[in-house]
Amino acid sequence: MDSASSQAPLFITVGEGEPARRLAVQIREGDGPTLVWLGGFRSDMGATKAMVLDAWARDNGRALVRFDYTGHGESEGEFADATISTWLEDAMAVLDATVKGPAILVGSSMGGWIACLAARARARRGDAALAGMVLIAPALDFTQSLMWERFPRGIREIMERDGVWMRPTEYGPEPVPTTMALIEDGRRHLLLGGPIDPGCPVHILQGMQDPDVPYAHALATVERLPAPGTVLTLIADGDHRLSRPQDLARLLAAVAEIGRAAPSA
Repeated sequence: MDSASSQAPLFITVGEGEPARRLAVQIREGDGPTLVWLGGFRSDMGATKAMVLDAWARDNGRALVRFDYTGHGESEGEFADATISTWLEDAMAVLDATVKGPAILVGSSMGGWIACLAARARARRGDAALAGMVLIAPALDFTQSLMWERFPRGIREIMERDGVWMRPTEYGPEPVPTTMALIEDGRRHLLLGGPIDPGCPVHILQGMQDPDVPYAHALATVERLPAPGTVLTLIADGDHRLSRPQDLARLLAAVAEIGRAAPSA
């Protein structure tokens, strides 16, 4: 069968020695620039938007890479032991191992933050600039501004005392272990305190009814990005997931537009 989603994932090893872990990766061969899916917090590479993007890549002969972060999906590791540094290391390892030539990062929620951090890390290494980024409800700095600063004093005290708070979520039956280590590590990766220049065009899709990443957060992100090449699409009735048919159509249109403007090799 042609669909990569029907195949067992490949595994790449990240880290050295005892912390080493294996990440599950799906690679679809095709023309470039390679699309790289960066999922959200507690999501995986089989989520709706990722699979719609994969089907579009298949139908249009485009190269695409999907993967699960440490502690997510089919990848190894414990979610509660991972931090933003862990997931950034995952993303960089996948990019290095699977992408030859230009790449377009498609990041959802936390994946939007990881995408911007990866762009900065690649620039610091002297890598070629990305071909573009499409970010869905990008949750830059979310551990600080959307978690810690919103938590009531009682929850902060629990986290400081116990190191973890089991946070209820509407996205699943089990509470999410939210660790003090995640919060503290996130502070080392904050981006919204200064200019952000990913060195490529950026298209942000943001729902205005998003309870998790308010659209004011997207506006703050846009203010930090270079005006040339930055596009923000606000969806007045859109939620956080942006997984309705009309939302998915906007996502694919944004990916196609950036792909047309980017070099293929």
